Amino acid sequence: MSASTMTREPAADAPTKRRAPLRPARVALHLFLGAVAIGWLFPIIWAVLSSLRSYDYTAANGYASLGGWTFDNYVTAWQTAEFGKHFLNSVWITVPAVLLTLFLASCVAFVIARFSWKLNIVLLGLFTAANLLPQQALLIPLFRLFTEVPLPEFMSDSELLYDSYWGLILVNVAFQCGFCVFVLSNYMKALPRDLYEAAMVDGANVWRQYWQVTMPLCRPALAALATLEVTWIYNEFFWATVLMRSGDKFPVTSSLNNLRGEFFTDNNLVSAGSVLVAIPTLVIFFLLQKQFVRGLTLGASKG
Repeated sequence: MSASTMTREPAADAPTKRRAPLRPARVALHLFLGAVAIGWLFPIIWAVLSSLRSYDYTAANGYASLGGWTFDNYVTAWQTAEFGKHFLNSVWITVPAVLLTLFLASCVAFVIARFSWKLNIVLLGLFTAANLLPQQALLIPLFRLFTEVPLPEFMSDSELLYDSYWGLILVNVAFQCGFCVFVLSNYMKALPRDLYEAAMVDGANVWRQYWQVTMPLCRPALAALATLEVTWIYNEFFWATVLMRSGDKFPVTSSLNNLRGEFFTDNNLVSAGSVLVAIPTLVIFFLLQKQFVRGLTLGASKG
């Protein structure tokens, strides 16, 4: 009998692998994680259920009851808040802000990671520390600044940085650059220096080293940051409410105020509007989920 046709029979006295007994600590850990997951998902589930129920039914029977199911809240929310127009406003703000943030952050991160100079750590700390400053602390000076900075009429109807898309784009870029610089600089530091030495031998200048060598290798990190930045800038509510006054320019998150009544608020209608607003970010996250996880893992574990 050849060796290729021989099969190894399991030994009769071979020990069988036993499952580890459940310890109280492990049971407690799973119970804790389950409770955290339920607590995290409860507001989302509650909002979805509330959006599918009529206001008259919940007013008469309370939110703890079951019944009154309807899709009318979504139709009413879409028409009342004019989500179609405000979704486009969010696109005009989010897309340029994300692209500009990633470009500027990658330039700063490239300088920090590629060159060694005295203010290297100071520059990284400056950008990182900017994320620790509460945005509300800058409300008054930024508001006064935006009302004083002029813009051409073709860029802003108000001829000011205030009440313009450019104002929201700039303020989002300013507050988001610090985090992106921190992640990208750690990612770029892990790239082999031999690549840059070979590029210099081939005559590549600094711009070509940045654009043709570094940026293609940073695609996982850029995809992860793009997913986060789209979510954060798209969901931004504070600055749009403060730095804009024209209702037709509001992004979709701020347009949720249109669902509030003068004397009472239909919470079911607001829930339906909130679900509609959240759908684009969920779609983007699930489409870029693999790149998001891969990019954050590589960027956080190297440096």
